[in-house]
Amino acid sequence: MAYFRRTGASMFDPTPAVGGAWNTAEQHVAPTFGLLTHLVETDRAARGRDDLAVTRLSFDVWGPYPLESMETAVQVLRPGRGVELVEATVSCGGRRVATLRAWLAGVGDTTALADGAPAAMPGPDETPAWDPTTDWPGGFVASIEVRRSLETPGRGRVWARTDVPLLDGEEVGPLARTAGLLDVANGMTVRSDPRRVAFPNLDLTAHLFRAPTGGWLGLDTTVTFGPSGAGLTSAVLHDADGAFGRLAQTLVVRDLS
Repeated sequence: MAYFRRTGASMFDPTPAVGGAWNTAEQHVAPTFGLLTHLVETDRAARGRDDLAVTRLSFDVWGPYPLESMETAVQVLRPGRGVELVEATVSCGGRRVATLRAWLAGVGDTTALADGAPAAMPGPDETPAWDPTTDWPGGFVASIEVRRSLETPGRGRVWARTDVPLLDGEEVGPLARTAGLLDVANGMTVRSDPRRVAFPNLDLTAHLFRAPTGGWLGLDTTVTFGPSGAGLTSAVLHDADGAFGRLAQTLVVRDLS
């Protein structure tokens, strides 16, 4: 079972593997992030712009959405020879539910200048296995494999991967497969029990200084709750070759007790 099935040029149906964690009758946003990234990459290839690399993925979540058919669209907001800004959107039930704005920049060989990346974190083989369904319900959480080393509540290192394809019968690149896991940063290193405290994220922005290789995604994560209902999840992103970027998520924190 894949996360989505294509039903038309711009239409997709979710499968039960997309079931949400805050509400199992809704979609988990993580696979949608992967789908939006795939659409940007597919559009880039169709326009013959493989000379551009994705350097930023900025997702906004407009609200929860059910396990129903979705309509998508892609447009180039800022065309250019060396830099482009591309937007991809998803609507469900006639309402926009998520948006991606991606910066693409010209590819060049800067191997001789490459330096300054954060140190690699212990790999998945060095990190204990952990069952994420301990904290979370839903089809998506049940579909991922997780290794976790938790230092304190809200601070830890996590490796996650999935063998569930993003799209049924359609090839998906390493960046989109990785983007489909980014949103787990906010749920795998929790600061508070999600049965007592709600902390959904409004957005996710990932800045990339190289392309990820796919497979295991590593997250060196810190979760912070502020004093007035806001929070922040931030993480250094890793793959088998080391760090490749950073992400941040804005949280809305609510005491459920």
